[in-house]
Amino acid sequence: MLSNSSRPVIIVTGANTGVGFGICHRLLFQLTIGRRDPVSNEKLDCDGLTLVLACRSKQRAEAARVKLCDIADELVRRAKSSSDYDGHAEVFRKNLHMAIHTVDLADIQSVFHFADEIVQTYPYVSHLICNAGLACFTRIVWPLAIQQLFTDWISAVTAPKFFLQRVGETSQNGLGWVWQCNMFGHYAMFRALEPMLAKYSAPPGARVVWISSHEASSEYYDPKDWQLVKSEHSYECSKYQMNMMSLYLDRQAIRDQRDGKPTVKHSIAYPGVAGTSIATALLGTFSSLCMFAAFYIARFLGSPNHTIDVFKAAISAVHLSLVGISRIASSTDPKEGLN
Repeated sequence: MLSNSSRPVIIVTGANTGVGFGICHRLLFQLTIGRRDPVSNEKLDCDGLTLVLACRSKQRAEAARVKLCDIADELVRRAKSSSDYDGHAEVFRKNLHMAIHTVDLADIQSVFHFADEIVQTYPYVSHLICNAGLACFTRIVWPLAIQQLFTDWISAVTAPKFFLQRVGETSQNGLGWVWQCNMFGHYAMFRALEPMLAKYSAPPGARVVWISSHEASSEYYDPKDWQLVKSEHSYECSKYQMNMMSLYLDRQAIRDQRDGKPTVKHSIAYPGVAGTSIATALLGTFSSLCMFAAFYIARFLGSPNHTIDVFKAAISAVHLSLVGISRIASSTDPKEGLN
């Protein structure tokens, strides 16, 4: 069991909905009654947790916290009904603290204010899960959608090419809006919290998990437009940039480790394809139901990527958060290639 001074302090951005909420739910499930990683079957021992919901809207974050508290109480009831119950669930629930700290990734001052709050409130940070993200979808090109669905159904509902996105969106800081919300805001948050992450040395070690997407692609990326202001595929390009940045930071951590410096593990998690507010905000109720039906058809046809439910979509991120470092493949020195 981790002692009171080394219990995890996990920050999840965008925790009030979608995959972010699913990550919080799965963290509670695995640490309360699962107690084994579903991927590696590694035993997870933790007698408490501080879970920080980092959200733009305090009201929506409060609603999410209420739901998560109800989930935690139900998990305790389920655990106590087991014939081999050992009392762990009640201890964990007693030591579970869920806090809300507001942050707007589209405002760099908000990111720094958030980091200051974290520094003043907690002794360290064990995990930063960079999940929050957005896309500026405007409409669907239906002829292209029908063509892609009929020629390659799985690809059409995994990495669709028929969503149009707004071009030229900038934040109040004058930066590319999608770029700042998906990539730069999280990078600034990590850098501001890096000393806090370095303070955490208990197993399984401090780490940053970057939530990417199967739509991440360099196909449309123009290095001259690195803020993605002119890009017609800003969402895909921002996720590609996130992948490259995470890879670079992890390689740098490996070099620092060789030099005996404190290090933070960086990993990229792919949640698969799940129904979230990014798509449903564009589609509406009826089209959203059709979307879920299309996801189930893709899974029936053999797609390994369609998790559909956000609780299942959270498996990769929680696995990368909780298992030992030896269970996670690392990047090597750039001259040596990748594992």
